[in-house]
Amino acid sequence: MNTSTFLKTGIVLSLSLTLMGFSNGEGIFEGSGDVGNPKLKGSFSFNESTKTYTLKGAGENIWGESDQFFFAWKKETGNFSLATKVVFEGQGVNLHRKIGIMIRESLTGESKYADIAIHGDGLTSLQYRSATGQVTQEVVGPKGGNYILLERIGNKIRMKTATDKYPQDVTGEIELDLPETCFIGLYLCSHEIDVIETAHFESVEYKKPAPATAWKQPSVTSVLEILDVASGQRKVVKEFNYLIEAPNWTPDGKWLVYNTGGKLYKLSPDSPGEPVHINTGFATSCNNDHVISFDGKYIAISNSPAEDYRSRVYTLPFEGGTPQLITALGPSYLHGISPDNKFLAYCADRNGNYDIYVVPFEGGREIRLTTTEDLDDGPEYSPDGKYIWFNSVRSGLMQVWRMKADGSEQTQMTFDETRNSWFPHVSPDGKQVLFITYTKGDLKPNEHLPNKNVELRIMPAAGGTPRTVIKLFGGQGTINVNSWSPDSKRAAFVSYRIND
Repeated sequence: MNTSTFLKTGIVLSLSLTLMGFSNGEGIFEGSGDVGNPKLKGSFSFNESTKTYTLKGAGENIWGESDQFFFAWKKETGNFSLATKVVFEGQGVNLHRKIGIMIRESLTGESKYADIAIHGDGLTSLQYRSATGQVTQEVVGPKGGNYILLERIGNKIRMKTATDKYPQDVTGEIELDLPETCFIGLYLCSHEIDVIETAHFESVEYKKPAPATAWKQPSVTSVLEILDVASGQRKVVKEFNYLIEAPNWTPDGKWLVYNTGGKLYKLSPDSPGEPVHINTGFATSCNNDHVISFDGKYIAISNSPAEDYRSRVYTLPFEGGTPQLITALGPSYLHGISPDNKFLAYCADRNGNYDIYVVPFEGGREIRLTTTEDLDDGPEYSPDGKYIWFNSVRSGLMQVWRMKADGSEQTQMTFDETRNSWFPHVSPDGKQVLFITYTKGDLKPNEHLPNKNVELRIMPAAGGTPRTVIKLFGGQGTINVNSWSPDSKRAAFVSYRIND
């Protein structure tokens, strides 16, 4: 492939979490710069018309105990895949000049990292440094590929390579203990301290699974159920041979609303027939964070737009219509609407930390209410509008918290040392709180994964000892949003069975 042919190719972008607004960012990347202080400084540009990333850089090497190179990066958390076609410009000076994709713990030269390195002579390898300052190791892959994909799945780093087609086959794999949040991006090293090389990257495709979902979800049967909270008795409404999540119960009691396949549907809890699609217009990547207003007139949704797949909050009439964008920044995950329809409450990642924010119902300046490290999530208004209930990992385990609607008086409400507690939902009469718990050690405190043994618990809204109502197989998708019945006697939820 020559450079002129290369530059005519378009780009496909697919990403969903954590652009943090650093300077010098272009395209999907937040920043760029030299790592390891090479003698000659590099540069980075993005051609909007051809959708091509061009890196210029020097650097002694990416090898040994420390590295020098030029890096265009974004900071990201969790699993991902990043793919691109690559081409060097010109014949170059050193056969071991390198271009490729990298995941890195930090921007220091001695950092732990893994990368796919395409050398000037066509050698392709999966390089890695397993501890800060240690010597680099590598897994050699097939020679001559120009289309590469780097994939992170937990502590596994995979290399996929191909020639002129999207890479499907794993050609190298390692296990590497990296922090949840790392620097991910494209790089160039000239392998000569006095030489600047140039490389082009096209068809860049960044993918990330939806937050807190497994990398590969097994096939499941979803069971939509109704719980009698006093007796613990369960009633099956309907079974689905596919994934559904997060039932809402409408204030008039007529409908249960849930999401599946990026869309919303409603179903009668008393005479379930065929589900009715709720028209959300262009918003066809809705996740399990959707809320119905207290008066039943509106539904607010969290949808990931195609331009970057980073969830944002929208509102529309409950009967359907064209969504109105409320949060310009993503990712934002809705969980609450104030009883007077004046504010929306949501969890959002800004500057690398998930906190709770509110924004006027019609849009405007968002207001940050929590500032602790790691994750605050699930903000939901009490029916009187005085409080916002949420869950926070600030105590070490995920626990239920409550604060005034203005963010003041943040108060821990559960103190369970054996379980992580998520998504507190206040009953319409304001007297009880329903939430879901995971066993300590079954997952990280800031994870709410699917397909786990969980419990639904209830506690008094004034505070007190929770009691377990039922145990079930579920988790993510079971009760992500408020699902209380209008009479405060029942709640809808989803349990799951893994299909053979």
